[in-house]
Amino acid sequence: MSLTLHICMLFMSLSLSSFAQQSSPKRYVLAIHGGAGTILKKNMTDSLERAYIAELTKSLKEGYRVLQTGGTSVEAVSAAIQIMEDSPLFNAGKGAVFNHHGENEMDASIMDGKTLQAGAVAGVHSIRNPITAAKAVMEQSEHVMMVGKGAEEFASSKGIVLVDPSYFWTKPRWDALQKILERDKESTALDHDDKQSNNKKYVDEKFGTVGCVALDQQGSLAAGTSTGGMTNKKYGRVGDSPIVGAGNYANSQVAISCTGWGEYFIRSVAAYDVAAMVAYAKLPLVQATKTVMDKIAALGGDGGMIALNKDGQVAMPFNTAGMYRGTITADGQVEVAIYKN
Repeated sequence: MSLTLHICMLFMSLSLSSFAQQSSPKRYVLAIHGGAGTILKKNMTDSLERAYIAELTKSLKEGYRVLQTGGTSVEAVSAAIQIMEDSPLFNAGKGAVFNHHGENEMDASIMDGKTLQAGAVAGVHSIRNPITAAKAVMEQSEHVMMVGKGAEEFASSKGIVLVDPSYFWTKPRWDALQKILERDKESTALDHDDKQSNNKKYVDEKFGTVGCVALDQQGSLAAGTSTGGMTNKKYGRVGDSPIVGAGNYANSQVAISCTGWGEYFIRSVAAYDVAAMVAYAKLPLVQATKTVMDKIAALGGDGGMIALNKDGQVAMPFNTAGMYRGTITADGQVEVAIYKN
């Protein structure tokens, strides 16, 4: 073989190898959402858009840091969600909306896909990062869900940070409640979108439940979800976020976190339905998530979800105008999006 021919063949081999690498699908290791709703570019200031992008990016990088240093998917999910819980931009933790009595009432859950262990808290008022309490329930108790003062007492006994409820007070959320109370004392506003239910107006607040799904170096998946619920909610209402199988689910094949009109995600057992379609119907992840979102839409509900499978494939469908969302790949590439297009 001539030297020239050998060089040409070597060049072709390298080119084909490079093409194969470029055309191979990305392997995602972490995805997040910050809520879905009527999120339109025309209603977003440049500074607020930059703030959302910065917080979503910070959350992704913190979760990725945990994974890169050998942490578990559960630890990465908790770390990423805590970043969003500490931001007043999202309806979770610091940014939680107010219920009818002017209180912040939060829910969260987390699930370990490797063991099928799960933990959740609901209706808590003084836990700074509800996702940490959910994680403690999963890892340090024989239970799955704790609510209200009992959940706070348990969290305190496990060293979880508690704060005075005034910590969660923010003027935009308080003003939103006052506007609703002024307009109609019997109305209930969903934190994501504009809807009618039982002749009561759901007002678009453009706030968002947060969530994360992660895949660690050992190939284990986890999912977590955290929320402040609905503005002006009454009677201790709890949505899908702390309910395993509805707003959150993970097993050895897939992890899912949901956001949107919680009642419809509960009725659809949305997160588990995705996992079941992947396991039993052998549907690709994107098709499974789309099918479930179509079911929710057919019932009259809206929102979105993020899902990640054991091969590092991601799906992020939503049927609203926008969803705060982001991903990070195995090589650290960050992608963040807000609007539908």
